[in-house]
Amino acid sequence: MVSSQRRDLSNIRKGRWIAAVTFGILACFLAGATSAEDCPGHPNALGTSRTLVVDPREHPRIGTMQYLETLPLADHEVVLTFDDGPLPRKSNQVLDILASQCVKATFFLIGQMARSSPEGVRKLRDAHHTIGTHSQDHPLSMDHMSLERAKQEIDDGIASVRAALGDDADAALAPFFRIPGLLRGDNVEEYLAAKGIQIWSADFLADDWRHISPARVYDLAIKRLEARGKGILLLHDIHTRTAVALPRILETLKARGYHIVHVVPATAERPATPTEPSEWLMHPPADAIAHWPQVPEFVFEDLGSLPAPARADFDEAVDAPILHERLPSRLSWPQPELGPGDPSVTLAAPAPSLFEIQGSLDLAFSGAALSHRAQRVASAAQHADAKRASQHERRHLASGYRPRLAHASGQAHRDRQKATKARMTERRPVKRLVQVRRRHA
Repeated sequence: MVSSQRRDLSNIRKGRWIAAVTFGILACFLAGATSAEDCPGHPNALGTSRTLVVDPREHPRIGTMQYLETLPLADHEVVLTFDDGPLPRKSNQVLDILASQCVKATFFLIGQMARSSPEGVRKLRDAHHTIGTHSQDHPLSMDHMSLERAKQEIDDGIASVRAALGDDADAALAPFFRIPGLLRGDNVEEYLAAKGIQIWSADFLADDWRHISPARVYDLAIKRLEARGKGILLLHDIHTRTAVALPRILETLKARGYHIVHVVPATAERPATPTEPSEWLMHPPADAIAHWPQVPEFVFEDLGSLPAPARADFDEAVDAPILHERLPSRLSWPQPELGPGDPSVTLAAPAPSLFEIQGSLDLAFSGAALSHRAQRVASAAQHADAKRASQHERRHLASGYRPRLAHASGQAHRDRQKATKARMTERRPVKRLVQVRRRHA
């Protein structure tokens, strides 16, 4: 009974999970098809494939350029992000390009730019793009600035964007933040996590903030995306080169089968998209164990103790039928056959002649003497060789040669050097006197 109840509960949970996943996939598919087909004047638009709802508190830091996790994207899914706006003329070009393809993106706004162009912030809201913040003044020093200064930059940037949005700020402003220059710091990350704000890094760049051509921006964006297969692309909506390269980037994404994903924060009315922890990794590790069948849960009822066999059950009955030939209870080694009248076996003993010395004892002593004499001759030869080597070494020392003593002790080597120097000093006046006499002669 217990086993069947648990099995039914497990099947119910599994059915709910399959239904949720199936519904999510179907909803994403329908959303993507509708977005692409309902793009006015552009029936072949790229469109937005699906909307991903994330909870910033569950995953406070994303982007594999700096963090372990990234957005839970499938293969060939891309999230477009733009920094540093709004800048009216150039940001409006980017908005028009995205609108022509019915593509939704995430914009990280600078507080000062929002104050200068509040209508640009409201245009993003009206186009249903996601709006995050990017500090107040875009300082490239948040990795080492004080916590109080970092708090001011973060809070002022959020306040400026909220002021531009007006009464709709609570619903339109997402708790997403990107650190300027991606120059992260522990104190900044801890402060943002405490406020429930998700930090966005990126998975790849297009280097559009550098002084490069639009063609180069396009090449870098596509090349780095192809190397990863999915991810978060970081761009800037304040540069002309980006606006020029963007249409070609979107056309290539559609031609190569990529899909755009729109990311929004979770709310009480909009729960987070169900995901698995491994989906938040860029390249989840292969789990071979997951392919093995699941071990069932066994539930055993209390049956009491089983009867133990008695010793008498193992005793052989007298009238039990003989099913096979009984083996001997003890195996023994074969015994030697003894001769008649011989109660023991005698082993062969060595003959005394094996221990006799051929010749005589005097011959053995003479052989030992000869061996001793040969050792003395060899020792004398070695002594003579050593003497000749010593004389050869002294001749070299007299001529100024200094051999390297690999195994001599340091003190012995120094003493030998002093003796050589003394001998050379004694010989120099004699040699000089002989040279003087020869010159006068």
